[in-house]
Order: sequence, then C-alpha cells, then structure tokens
Amino acid sequence: MSIALAPSRLDVRADFPGLPEGWSYLDTAATAQKPQAVIDAIADAYGPRYATVHRGVYARSADMTIAYEAARKRVADFLGGAADEIVFVRGGTEAINLVANSWGNGHVGAGDRILLSTLEHHSNIVPWQLLAERVGAEIDVLPLTEDGQIDLDAIAAMLTERHKLVALAHVSNVLGSTLDAKRAADLAHGVGAKLLLDGCQAVPRMAVDVAAIDCDFYAFSGHKLYGPTGIGALWARGDILAEMPPWEGGGSMIDKVSFAGTTYAPPPQRFEAGTPHIAGALGLHAAIDYVAALGLDVIHAHEAALVSETRDALSQLNSVRLFGPEDSAGIVSFALEGVHPHDIGTILDEEGVAIRAGHHCAQPLMAHLGVEATARASFGIYNTSDDVAALVRGIERVSRIFG
Repeated sequence: MSIALAPSRLDVRADFPGLPEGWSYLDTAATAQKPQAVIDAIADAYGPRYATVHRGVYARSADMTIAYEAARKRVADFLGGAADEIVFVRGGTEAINLVANSWGNGHVGAGDRILLSTLEHHSNIVPWQLLAERVGAEIDVLPLTEDGQIDLDAIAAMLTERHKLVALAHVSNVLGSTLDAKRAADLAHGVGAKLLLDGCQAVPRMAVDVAAIDCDFYAFSGHKLYGPTGIGALWARGDILAEMPPWEGGGSMIDKVSFAGTTYAPPPQRFEAGTPHIAGALGLHAAIDYVAALGLDVIHAHEAALVSETRDALSQLNSVRLFGPEDSAGIVSFALEGVHPHDIGTILDEEGVAIRAGHHCAQPLMAHLGVEATARASFGIYNTSDDVAALVRGIERVSRIFG
C-alpha cells in the first residue's frame, strides 16, 4: 500500500540524541525524548553549577537558588500564572494527590460529590477514590460523546451544589480528545465547584493560559514536555493555595519548629518538603524554553498533520478500528481485528517502530470502548511523515502475519 504524505512542518530530529537513524519513536504520550539542550542543562546543574538551594550562604548556593526560582517563574509564565502559585512536584500524579490530600481533606466531606469523566487516567481517578473513601463522598462519572469527547452537555445536567470538585483531562492520553476547558470551568463554577485539569498531554502541544481558562488547579509532568523525569508542577489559585495545609512535613516547608508546635512557610514552599529536584527544575526550564522557541502553535499544527496522515492511512485498512475524534491531539489509538495490541507492539518493534500497547492507565475507558487494550501511536515534535509510513508498513506486516 502506498500513501501520499504531506511534508512535516518541523525538522528537529537532530536535536534528540536518543533517536537513532531508522527508529520511529511513537510513544511520546508516555514520555518524550529529550533535546540536547535539556540534557546539557541537567548535566550543567549536576556539574559545575551544583549546590543545594535556599539554605546555603555561599555564592554557588545563592546562584543555584536564583536559577531554581527562575525555573519556577518560567513555569508560571508558561501557564499564565504567578510564580508563588507554582508548586514543584514529582509529576502530574503527585500534583493531583497533593490537591486530594490537602485541599480535598478540608473541602470535601460526607455526602459531597466529585465529578470525573470516563476517559480519565488512573492518576485522576484513584486519588479521588481514596479521598471519597476517607470522608464519605461520592464520585460521579461523565459519559463521552460518540467520537470520544467528554460530554459537556451531560455535565450541565449532572452538576449539583453537592459537587465540590470537577477533575478532568485537558487532553486524553488515549483518545487525544481535547476538552473545552473554559466551558468546563464555567459549568463547575456555576454550582460552586472547583475545576482541576490534568494537563499532562496538553502542555507539550498547545498553549495553556490558566487565567483565560479560569480553572482552579492545573497539573502536569515535565517528562512529557521534553523535560526530565521526576519533576512537574501544580498550579493553583493563590487564594486557594494560601489556605491549603501542608501534605508532607520536613525541612524547607516550615517557618518555626518546636516540640510545642510548628508553623509553616507560605506557599509554594509549604508544599515542597525536603531537598527539591534541583536539576529537574533547571531541566524543565530548558525544556520550556526549547518548546516555546519552536512555538506551540507550530507544534500543534505539526502533530495535527501527522495525526491526520495516520488516521487517513489506517482507515484504509479494513481490519483496523480507530478510536477517538478525527482531530485528536497528537495521539492515535487503534485496534487490529483478531490481534492483541501486545502482538502488534512486538511486531512493530521488529520493524523499528516503538508504540505503546495496553490499557494506558485508563481501564475504565477500555471497558467503555469494549476492549481490554489498544495500540497507541503518539507523536512529538521530532516525528515526521517517514514515521507514519513506517507505522503503516508495520501494521500491514502484522495483518499479513495474522491474516
């Protein structure tokens, strides 16, 4: 089968030393490869610049503190928030757990309700289940539209004044469907609920402005944004963050400690107990600079073109079932009739194509789709039409083997 593919909009593959010639990496939704600029920033942070932050009185510690706080400011600018509204965390998972265990414990009680959607990642399900079990709250689940979007018409009908929180994915990690976040915020606030957005799949591929969205919490992981693992950020409204109690105790998050009692530092330090991931923060700063220099509008258009090419090509194969909307953001999930996704992934690996196969930490969504697992190709700024062609050739081989 031959397909005509449009030229790619970006040509940055040479910036990524983890991508050897002839290997098509299509698992960016799980974790992105790192540009040399990020690798250099991490090496520099652990090498000639290395020192702890906030506590040292010597010059290098002071310099590193400035760099660390500059990274916080960079994240804030990237999201459209203020620096003192940014909490560095290990990733989106910890950010959501922080909200559940700090804000949630104080604002969600017996008889209250939390609204999620069918397509949520486990990281945006399990923390709320744990909170609900602790306090006696209930969880409601939004349905999806036929093409895999969160049904915001349904949210309008389901929300009540008993709902204290709505927690939704800005972009689905399986379907690539994009939430109308501003409408979701308006609906949640209409009944007095807060809105938390899981932005892990959104921030690498579209501009985010938390002020324009009018959400209350926004969480993301650095490693999906071409940055290091073990670093991410929680943005929360300043007035909300100021009222939240600490979740973890230790050094750096205190004002004064005595055996009679302890007082705590103001946000965001209140939520950053212990020595932070200093090199991770500097690496994240470099990743944001790299992405911003390319332009998120350019990145979005680039990935949209690759998704369109992929869906068009796979739709020509009778045995392939595609999931999600036509305009999915950087992600194409699919199934091949009679073939387990793990077998698809294994054969594609033999062809030099790396995809993800499994439930993608979204088992409720798999149940909704009527499958145990899917194959998922997810694109990044380094992918080109050649990667799409390699994927299609690999799927054709899978079809021949199992046909």
